[in-house]
Amino acid sequence: MKIKVNRNFLWAEIFVKQLEILGVKHACISPGSRNTPLILAFSSSKKIKNYFIIDERSSAFFALGLAKRTQTPVAVVCTSGTAAVELHPAIVEAYQQRVPLIICTADRPPELQNVGANQAINQNDLYHNHIRWFCNPGLPQLSPGKLVAIRNIAINAFKISAFINRGPVHINFPFRKPFEKNSFTDNFDNNFYPEFQSKEVVLKRNSINHNEKFNQSVSWNEILKSVIKAPRGLLIAGPESFNEQNKFTLIKLSTTLGYPIFADALSGLRFGNIDAKNLITNYDALLRSENFLINFNPELILHFGRTVTSKALEIFFEKTDAVKYLINEFGDCFDPAKKTKSVFAVNPGTFCRKLLKVIRKNSLNRIDKCWIENIQDADMVAGLLKNKIISNSNFPNECKVSEVVLNCIGSNSSIMLSNSMPIRDFDYFTSISSSNLNIFFNRGASGIDGITSTALGIASADKNPVILITGDLAFYYDLNSLLLSVQNKIPLIVILVNNSGGGIFEVLPIANYRNVFEKYFRSKHNLNFRKIVSSFQCRHTTIKSWKHLEAEIKKALKIRQLTVLELKTDAKLSLKLRNKYWVNVDKHFAIHQK
Repeated sequence: MKIKVNRNFLWAEIFVKQLEILGVKHACISPGSRNTPLILAFSSSKKIKNYFIIDERSSAFFALGLAKRTQTPVAVVCTSGTAAVELHPAIVEAYQQRVPLIICTADRPPELQNVGANQAINQNDLYHNHIRWFCNPGLPQLSPGKLVAIRNIAINAFKISAFINRGPVHINFPFRKPFEKNSFTDNFDNNFYPEFQSKEVVLKRNSINHNEKFNQSVSWNEILKSVIKAPRGLLIAGPESFNEQNKFTLIKLSTTLGYPIFADALSGLRFGNIDAKNLITNYDALLRSENFLINFNPELILHFGRTVTSKALEIFFEKTDAVKYLINEFGDCFDPAKKTKSVFAVNPGTFCRKLLKVIRKNSLNRIDKCWIENIQDADMVAGLLKNKIISNSNFPNECKVSEVVLNCIGSNSSIMLSNSMPIRDFDYFTSISSSNLNIFFNRGASGIDGITSTALGIASADKNPVILITGDLAFYYDLNSLLLSVQNKIPLIVILVNNSGGGIFEVLPIANYRNVFEKYFRSKHNLNFRKIVSSFQCRHTTIKSWKHLEAEIKKALKIRQLTVLELKTDAKLSLKLRNKYWVNVDKHFAIHQK
């Protein structure tokens, strides 16, 4: 008996079913014609949840947030032409942060390439510099070998994206008309198709080796020698998704060696029920003080995670002669200062456990108590000054926002931080908290595009509250995402810090050239966000005081709707407040030196 099929749909169906078996649970789909076979295949899946998102740029950033929260690959589907180009910013971010995305772009067939056909561009390896793997499977063919090949392409895409070389992968699917499922193109025996249906291929993270280089760049003996030589050492917890076990082992290593941990706020180490006595949170203020730096001279630095948020710490890396090692899962070089001796491609927790084992084996027992106690004392002083100057500051300013937010939310909440000043103020001013929080950020390329879409992607996969702290320009860049929230009923609390333009540029020397600065850098817009947000049928409140902000956050936590809480601030006054804090920290150590 013969059965009729559409070869485009069958091709796409085998691909999608294999992704489904491997564990893909989410797909973000934008409309089009050429991607019809892919849309039909994904929409036929009973195990993959599909999000229909009109704007491709928003779709890709939403997928980015979904993948961050679930830690599993998310599929992104779009049609041909500039639609595929719109995905690029989110792909860049996913590449830089190693977030697993499976990008599925539809394309014109070969005969419509380079002949002026409508909506046809060169999509082969379109994202060349920011993709972990690319494949063009060619036009659908129903030979046994080709059907096995498309299934294997799905397997490779998942393996590479999730495990081997974590990050975005791209499959470019050319299709000829007709696209629809019931527009039959072929027929064959009914016992032919089942043979090539997707087979069970189960992949586990621990079963796949992504080449952890324990000993390729530096031996453990060399690390041990460095530790023995350096009673004055420093651990850096950079931006990273440190799980509870990794937090515990990092703190245990700190206690064993007597090394303080400079904990970036994006590392998550400042939050949760852990032993925090060696965690230093005010190091940015300390490192801005020349008087503190006089006696601060670590001999060894072990840097876990990504490039730090603090500019003061980056400047310190440039100046120090300390031996420095980088430790992150894939051996990526997060070293703008170019001071790293070697990189370990290994999970930070695995590294800590192995180093602790080596230390115990060699009976290393030497701690310079003065070293760590002096830094703890300095951190405490900076913290007291922070409480005096920032915690008691008048409304409104940008520096206190994070503190108010943290005081209002409970454990297991998630915070997404926009780039520019919100993420820096969060790092400058958040203190240690027993609340277990999930911290998210787009620090791969550090752009301000797609921030709200990313937060909505996180919120769509999170049962607990999600709070976005963002600036007015980042919010403006991604206004399309508000429709996404309404259509999918995704709740999100947006703390909108509106200083009417690019307030971060106030810290640059160009701010002294006021005429040029105001016209070309400040980016003043005078947008009425209340009207814009209301037009999307979302809630908006203009905040009048710190108590008002607290009350509105608590109210929003009970409402399953996107809520925007807008604070109108003055970037120059906020900068003065930051400087006041840093100057007072420096003055304290000047007096102490005398």
